[in-house]
Amino acid sequence: MLKGLTGKRKKRHVRLFAYASGTFFELKKITKKVMTMKFKQVLSVMLVSGLTTIAVLYGYNKLNQRPLSIQSANAQVPSNYVGLFDSNSNIPGQAVDFQAAAQSTTPSVVHITTVIGKSQASNNLPRRSNPFADLFGDDFFKDFDNQMRSQPQRASGSGVIVSDDGYIITNNHVIDEADEIKVTLSNKKSYTAKLIGTDPSSDLALLKVEAKGLPFLLYGNSDQVKIGQWVLAVGYPLNLETTVTAGIVSAKARTLGLNSRKSTTPIESFIQTDAAVNQGNSGGALVNTNGELVGIVSAIASPTGAYAGYSYAIPVNIVKKIINDIVQFGTVQRAYLGITYLAENAPDAQRDELKYKEGQGVMVLDVAKDGAMANSGITKGDYISKVNGIKVTNGSEMVEQVAGYKPGDKISVTYMRAGKEYNTQVTLKNKTGSYDVVRTSALDNFGAEFETLDKKKATEYGIRGGVVVKRIGKGLIDEQTRMRDGFVIYKVNGQEVKSLEEFTAAMSKGQKRVMLEGLYPGYDGTYQYPIEIDE
Repeated sequence: MLKGLTGKRKKRHVRLFAYASGTFFELKKITKKVMTMKFKQVLSVMLVSGLTTIAVLYGYNKLNQRPLSIQSANAQVPSNYVGLFDSNSNIPGQAVDFQAAAQSTTPSVVHITTVIGKSQASNNLPRRSNPFADLFGDDFFKDFDNQMRSQPQRASGSGVIVSDDGYIITNNHVIDEADEIKVTLSNKKSYTAKLIGTDPSSDLALLKVEAKGLPFLLYGNSDQVKIGQWVLAVGYPLNLETTVTAGIVSAKARTLGLNSRKSTTPIESFIQTDAAVNQGNSGGALVNTNGELVGIVSAIASPTGAYAGYSYAIPVNIVKKIINDIVQFGTVQRAYLGITYLAENAPDAQRDELKYKEGQGVMVLDVAKDGAMANSGITKGDYISKVNGIKVTNGSEMVEQVAGYKPGDKISVTYMRAGKEYNTQVTLKNKTGSYDVVRTSALDNFGAEFETLDKKKATEYGIRGGVVVKRIGKGLIDEQTRMRDGFVIYKVNGQEVKSLEEFTAAMSKGQKRVMLEGLYPGYDGTYQYPIEIDE
């Protein structure tokens, strides 16, 4: 590279070359060092980045993993898992088919139509004294009054055939005060029905038509009905043909206070559903998806009188016991525990005063000395938690269980005291405090409720005592007389009666014909009603 240079110039270039060469080697050394340092830094950065990426991915998966991801493909659904899985296939349950239940039910549900007031003869009704009678005459007002009162009323509802020989269950309020009852089947055949018996306490009635080979529904078990279960309501709403609606059971043991209007011993423990029900459905069937009768449709909750989301049915376990009693004994055999208890709608102030504890059961407030519980060991402040092993959380559930038994039946009662559980055996009694089965009497056949007249009222009416006819239902009084609610009886066959006890004694003499004599408060005159008593 220095070839051709001479003298000082050559020397200078030699020095320059040597310097440049040294510089080159120095640069090479520095470059090598720098590259070594950068490789370590890059390697460190890559290592840190890799670890950071792994950590981020692990954290993401940990936060977003699904429960099923930790189960193998062959994992079994645990027995306590609540879900929509079939126990065999682990797939969602199949849709419910209502077709079979609807087809088997509709032939057994009938349309009931009634005529009320057809036989009323208003000229026998009591009338208030009229200050204008001297001017216009009694007949002027009587004829007008008769025309207004003699118009018959018509009503309709539904019913359920429960035997092939024509026994039909419906609501008491469907046939209450009816003079005629007509039953029409889904095939359009019609029959005139006979009223066998009623129970206003549960709002049930039993009819009978003369026919054979009728389709009928089988009883189910209302104790096994569960909240969320599918049910069908079948009836004749709004005078339409047979109508089927579906819904679920939304609650059980509901109390509405409806039966207290007709009875002093109401039984209410309704099954609540959201199956659409309207006027005319009363007395119809509530069935499960197997087509079994689980309730008799009885009421709706509505601010307008039309369906607004909730309907109510009488549990079939109560129904079949009451209907069997009517057929066997002629009247319902009502069993009582002989206690008073804290109502589920009791005000908070009363609950606080009694130191009521939620979840314990039905709180006992008092035990009757001659009642079924008198010698059971249960005392005030205890909580009844089970009846025959079935859990009860409120009075309605307890009444529902007891309603399935008659006086003389023995049941087991579980109760809580100071957090401890005890069991006792109880023999149920009737309302009078005995174990006797109650048979139908002449007084029962009257079809009315009676009570002793208040002494102050008796003095006001100018008599020594009597019996008030509180409410007249279907029976001999309604069939043979024009008597109205509120009538005061003070003589039977000319013999004075001053109390319900004396009236009962007078009616137990086995007469085939009695004459009831009395008055209407606020009306003029004395009224007499003859009654023929069937043997």
